[in-house]
Amino acid sequence: MQLRLDQLSAHLSKGAGALKPVYTLYGDEPLLAQEAGDAIRTAARAAGFTERQVHTVSGAHFDWSGLLGAASEMSLFGDKQIIEIRIPSGKPGKEGSQALQQYCEAAQGNDGLLTLVTLPRLDKTQQNSAWFTALDGTGLTLRCDPIERGQLPLWIAQRLAAQGQQVEPGEAGQRTLAFFADRVEGNLLAAHQEIVKLGLLHPPGTLTIEQIEEAVVDVARFNVFKLSEAVLSGQIERTLRMIDGLQAEGEAAVLVHWALAEDILALYRARTALDGGKPLPMVLREQRVWGPRERLFERILPQTRATALARLVAHASTVDGIVKGLRHPQWPEDGWEALRRLALELAQTAQGQAAGRAPAPARR
Repeated sequence: MQLRLDQLSAHLSKGAGALKPVYTLYGDEPLLAQEAGDAIRTAARAAGFTERQVHTVSGAHFDWSGLLGAASEMSLFGDKQIIEIRIPSGKPGKEGSQALQQYCEAAQGNDGLLTLVTLPRLDKTQQNSAWFTALDGTGLTLRCDPIERGQLPLWIAQRLAAQGQQVEPGEAGQRTLAFFADRVEGNLLAAHQEIVKLGLLHPPGTLTIEQIEEAVVDVARFNVFKLSEAVLSGQIERTLRMIDGLQAEGEAAVLVHWALAEDILALYRARTALDGGKPLPMVLREQRVWGPRERLFERILPQTRATALARLVAHASTVDGIVKGLRHPQWPEDGWEALRRLALELAQTAQGQAAGRAPAPARR
């Protein structure tokens, strides 16, 4: 059964009688997975689970029979035990799938065993697999996804409140939280560390923007998929900040160009299909646009003409050559400056601004 992370504390507070035989953590946010795992271990130890075994599934030669045997063995002293199964690849294989299903059958009704399974982010096929369904049906599954930029200010405020601190009320406080979020976006573990640092530097109470600006280090990390979201949302300042961050982190310029060009081509093809009379849902399916990107396309396409998108396609083709080392008389910038220029034009188009000639690169 699925359980939200924010419900875990209330579940564990019900005591030993409420503990499930299997807890499964999956997702690609290590801080949240670590905190959830620590909370489960603490509750289990309080309930008398004093022994612990850890099994890491690495490669196709993992001894599943050894895991099944360890789970069936009774402790010499009759103590309850925690068994942790870590599957970093998220793919147990055919033998592992059968073993996990068998393991779940044995775990039901065994009050001397509590199992904690940790997995990375899983796709729909993995979540619908027989082995994952068995884990979900035997206990509780918790999804540990990254905190999105839109939810990050609230997450920071909640973490500050847990240590007795808060920002100023009203708009000033919202600006402070937005500043904090910009500094730590994409790096939740560092965000947690910065919050703890504020708790050490300042007593409980209200934090000013000056205190946070002085204390919080810029540790934001970005990836090209989040860049696509920022550009298509028309968030110009965030877009330019993310490109600066990607360049500083050593990301390949050709990969950043690929992400921008994919969005531009998809928008152009979708707009052309709409002009040809196809309905929007069909167009988005054909262009394989779904999820958050689908909502952004639904907002952009009705307000954007094919001619504007055709210019963006031409500019993307020019930048493709520049990031690969070619020179262009009308685009004298290096690869990263050309990427900033292209991203700015796409973000302005997403905002509904006219997309005429390519804009001058923004000053940093």
